[in-house]
Amino acid sequence: MKILARINWFFATLIIFSALALSILLHFVLPRPYPRKISSWFIRLTTFFTTTIKGEEAEDAQMFLINHQSDLDIGVMETITKKDLTWVAKKALFQVPFFGLAMRLPEDIEIERESKTSLVKLLKATKDRLSKKRVITMFPEGTRSRSKRMLPFKAGAKVIADKYQLKVQPIVLVDTAGCYDIKTFFYMPKNITVIYLESFIADKGNPDWLNNLRDTMQKVYDDELANASSNR
Repeated sequence: MKILARINWFFATLIIFSALALSILLHFVLPRPYPRKISSWFIRLTTFFTTTIKGEEAEDAQMFLINHQSDLDIGVMETITKKDLTWVAKKALFQVPFFGLAMRLPEDIEIERESKTSLVKLLKATKDRLSKKRVITMFPEGTRSRSKRMLPFKAGAKVIADKYQLKVQPIVLVDTAGCYDIKTFFYMPKNITVIYLESFIADKGNPDWLNNLRDTMQKVYDDELANASSNR
């Protein structure tokens, strides 16, 4: 099983890089968001993962906050929503050859932590993307969690949501690392559960809403895993 998972990982990784190239090429042919949507569906159809959706996507959502475990997470999100997503990611990713270009072309937003200058640019870029009816999409943990416990949420999501009083919708992806994990060279096709939580307007008068949201998302995640185990 381990050997098969590693062979699968090799081919899945080739497919992901091929999809990035496809996304870049399509950018010069098709309007956004089709290049990323098509490349994400290419990954999904050729690596054979499926999704089960629970809850409903808010039509008027302006920000998605999602837990992060796998490099597959972006592809999952792009295939379950028709919305034009603009991803917020750390500046270092935009400087990675090839991958950075795949983020710059669709005008994703870079963030440099602990930088006041970067914060001003972040807010300005966010305002621009919102004016284009795009949905600000973030992994508030800032990086992949290596366990089934979500990492502390970074303040950037709260700064953006509070500033523009955004309609926020949390989304829980359940055990995507159990499908694709770049650290352990593991890939096995599986059904990925995606849970849409209730949306809400960011309340800048509540300094704890982001931390409270993490607790809520973790409970939803834990409950889903527990229910899945009990149904086996």
